[in-house]
Formats: sequence, structure tokens, C-alpha cells
Amino acid sequence: MYQDKTLTCRECGAEFVFSASEQAFYAEKGFQNEPGRCPSCRAARRAQNGGGRPERQMYEVVCDGCGCTTQVPFQPRGDKPVYCRECFERNRQNRY
Repeated sequence: MYQDKTLTCRECGAEFVFSASEQAFYAEKGFQNEPGRCPSCRAARRAQNGGGRPERQMYEVVCDGCGCTTQVPFQPRGDKPVYCRECFERNRQNRY
């Protein structure tokens, strides 16, 4: 269904191959645009931007289930209980 395509990098002007397997991957993920940069320019751009997602801020809390100290990726507001991973899983399994 897909065939290799030769594209031109908009950054450096080099030609690169957009393989059939890459095209299938793009289609599977729902991407509608072809890549505009060659793999080396994409890698350089990612490195320049810090390599992807920034480190997530974690907040130290005391679990309302067992009382142990744990970290969560959100700042608790105080209006709902906050659980460690084990207590959260236990409560979730009991609920559903």
C-alpha cells in the first residue's frame, strides 16, 4: 500500500527517505502531514529543546490511606483525599 518517498528537508535541504513503514506508522497514529525535517535535523531540534518533555514537578504528601509519605504529580487542594500508589490501586479495585 505504501511506497518509499524521497522528501527534502526544509531545514538543511538534504533529501531523505520517508519509508513505507514510517508512512504506515504515521497513518496509524493519525498524523496527516509528512515529516518536514530529515532524521538528523529532527534529532538536533529535539536536543535543542531539551530532549522532549520537561521533568514533572512532584509534591510530597502523606497518604490518607496508610499514613506513609509519598510523592504525587499534582498539588493537592485539600478537598479530596490523596493516596500512595498502593492505596490508590486498592481503592480503585474496590470501586469498580
